[in-house]
Amino acid sequence: MPDFRIERLLARDRWIVGTCLALITVLAWIWLWWEGTAMSGGAMAGMDMAGMDMAGMDMGDPTVVSPLNIGVYLASAFLMWFLMMIAMMLPSAAPMILIYARMARGSLAQGPMLAPTTVFAGMYVAIWAGFSLWAAAIQTVLVHSGAISAMGLALGDQHIGGALLIAAGLYQVTPLKRACLASCRSPLSFLTRLWQPGWPGAVRLGLAHGTYCLGCCWLLMALLFVFGVMNLIWVAGLALVVLIEKVVPFGAQIGFVLGVLAVIVGAAMILGVRVWA
Repeated sequence: MPDFRIERLLARDRWIVGTCLALITVLAWIWLWWEGTAMSGGAMAGMDMAGMDMAGMDMGDPTVVSPLNIGVYLASAFLMWFLMMIAMMLPSAAPMILIYARMARGSLAQGPMLAPTTVFAGMYVAIWAGFSLWAAAIQTVLVHSGAISAMGLALGDQHIGGALLIAAGLYQVTPLKRACLASCRSPLSFLTRLWQPGWPGAVRLGLAHGTYCLGCCWLLMALLFVFGVMNLIWVAGLALVVLIEKVVPFGAQIGFVLGVLAVIVGAAMILGVRVWA
């Protein structure tokens, strides 16, 4: 005799998956807030990065040329970026993951719903883990070269920051950006077009969605080097931009307007205008 309690539980797949996504996102934001507060306190107290503890690890000083020291810094920076990407990207990915969970449960070949959904979401997160490793490596190089400060993690040259803003603004109107955003904004169309049952299908779909999402947002994430990687106001602002673009009606048009604004602000920075304190 089937266990009807389990059946009723699985019938609430949206609640299970939604609760898990919300919990992971909240925990990631709590971690970011905790570390952001620690970094601000460290700056006020005149602490150097070598003495800071990040997620239970000593944040190495990449300005000291030592494989071990740079390796520790790179690992800590990767953890920081990875949790930041989870906090920023999971909310906008939730509609796609929830629709996938419903389709997976509706497919008789799928078996239990939670397993393929976990694989799908895990592959999506894996794409952003790869981006986090790349961003952490770039951060390590920039700190080592002195292009960004070890404490503020923001570009010190306003002209370079302005150029990056212009690049991000122009990217907003490219065909690649529009194609990636269209796939992210139409979860049902995306899943129907690429649907494959079972775990192999979950892997393929998760990687595909993560790749489209990365193509849509990677330059926006790179702007954190302009604003400050652990500046939580800007982190939250960029997360909101991503959410608006993907979920809100006319989000694509709003993203276009924001792109134009980024170009204007970037040009002003290059001309020497102090845009923000």
